[in-house]
Amino acid sequence: MSGIRDSLGRVGYDLLSRALAECGREAATGELRVSGKPGGLFHLRGGLVVAVESPGAPGPEVLLLRSGRISAEQWAGLLGEARGARWPEAAMIAHGYAGAAQLRVICMMAMQDAAFAVVAGRVDGCAALGPSVPRAPVEVGESPGRLLQGAVRKLTAVAALPGPVRPDRERPVLAPGVDPDSDQLPLAQRELLSHIDGRRTARDLAFLVGRGVYTVTVELARMLGEGLLECAEGAAGEERGAAPVVIPVRARETGVRRRVTRPGGAAQGGAAQGGATHGGAAAPADKAVSPSPAPDAPDAPEIPEPPSASQLPRRDPGASGITETLAPEKNGASWKGFFRLRHRIWTPDSGT
Repeated sequence: MSGIRDSLGRVGYDLLSRALAECGREAATGELRVSGKPGGLFHLRGGLVVAVESPGAPGPEVLLLRSGRISAEQWAGLLGEARGARWPEAAMIAHGYAGAAQLRVICMMAMQDAAFAVVAGRVDGCAALGPSVPRAPVEVGESPGRLLQGAVRKLTAVAALPGPVRPDRERPVLAPGVDPDSDQLPLAQRELLSHIDGRRTARDLAFLVGRGVYTVTVELARMLGEGLLECAEGAAGEERGAAPVVIPVRARETGVRRRVTRPGGAAQGGAAQGGATHGGAAAPADKAVSPSPAPDAPDAPEIPEPPSASQLPRRDPGASGITETLAPEKNGASWKGFFRLRHRIWTPDSGT
């Protein structure tokens, strides 16, 4: 599971980041298609993202239907009353199935969850299309940069968990001895454990139970860390690809490097190759070229011993003339002394 901690695909992330930043600067209104796995659609209005749709995350209608807030029959009736509208918000509020604030929260959660699914997957390219027709847009859009940063923070939080997984890659199984119906487990974990069979990813479970893919991914990562689930290392490694090869770094040598002479006569790293002479002709085999002696290392400079206390120069007091400058003033009569003496004299009116 250590391979999940790798960084985002830098090329794909840069493509998505630049495309969204350009749409924000130009206050674009339209649709931005992100190709890849799972990919998705970013719907913009005035440079702000109002909806994100991706096959890697459940939309608002899935969150409503799978969670049991609205039944399939009720949803079909709402679509009939809305006359073809893809998101019958007014009809749901009129029938009391959900409040306006609740629907706004669901649409915002679905948009952020789809952005997380796009960032957690593979991004191959981005292309701006024509006018957008979002299924369930939010009233107040979100900045593209802020939306992208939030998705990256979520992916970083998942990678920091003890058992990190990706939404569409790992397919965990129950650990031996784990009872999915145990009363000691939280209700959310029991619901997920009852659907885990080794063939479903976090994305599949999110569509099945009607919860956000980020929430399900975090729950699976926690259960993997607690030992409730297991994930085959081989299968996960095949999906992610080979692990990066660690290249050892050779430590840099310190100190003076001396020339080492070989018994054959040529010095290691020397300029003579194959016994060639200065004129370019080969030297005879019986006359070996004697290596030049290595230069001796320079002697270290001698450090003189510090002088003793008796050899230090002594200071002559008053030689600098500072004593004359700091000499105390001579005492003399002044008006200041007169006023001090006046206050000390006793008079009948003073009361002292």
